[in-house]
Parts: sequence; structure tokens; C-alpha cells
Amino acid sequence: MSNIPDYKELTSAVSAQMRAMRASQPELMTAFGLLASAGTKDAALPRKTRELVALGIAIACRCDDCIGFHVQTLVKLGTTRAELEDVLGTAVYMGGGPSMMNVTHALRAFEEFSL
Repeated sequence: MSNIPDYKELTSAVSAQMRAMRASQPELMTAFGLLASAGTKDAALPRKTRELVALGIAIACRCDDCIGFHVQTLVKLGTTRAELEDVLGTAVYMGGGPSMMNVTHALRAFEEFSL
């Protein structure tokens, strides 16, 4: 049995919990939303590049939820598998074996969201 999650299911479940948090903690969730928006908007680096950086960090931090959301966004932004694999290679270079294990998760998420 694989320990790689179903990313469509995972991101849907996390989104539902985040909506619940928005109802009970609106200030926190508004601030988090603004932070996310500021960290991923087009600026000196284009949004896709910033999302690729975020994915590399998600892999290094071993955050499957983050991997799912950033890969989902990257697919929507038209990221190619070759672009994704370039950033995954850099993540492995910087994080070694543990990052390699999470790279397989990112590839799974890319396959799911690309359908």
C-alpha cells in the first residue's frame, strides 16, 4: 500500500477545514489569505516561478498538503512536466533523500491534477 495520498481528495478535505476555520477565525484566515496572495503574485518573479519555489519549500518541509495545493496551482498555470521536474531536481539537490521521497508525491499530484 502506498503512503502517497490522493491529492484531489486531500486538497478537498483541507479546503473544507479551512472554510470552517474562516467561519470561526475570520481575522486569521483573512491575514493568511493576504500573505498567500502577496507571496505568490506576479512581481519581479512571475507567479509561476514563485509557485515553483513554494513547491520546493513544501517538498523540503515534507508538507503533503502544501505539495497538493502548489502542484494544483502550477497545473492551472500551465506548468509542464519538464518545468516541474527541474524544480524537483533542485529540491532533491538541496534536501537529499528525504526530499527525493516527497518528489514522488509531487509527481503523483501532478499526474492527478493534470487529468
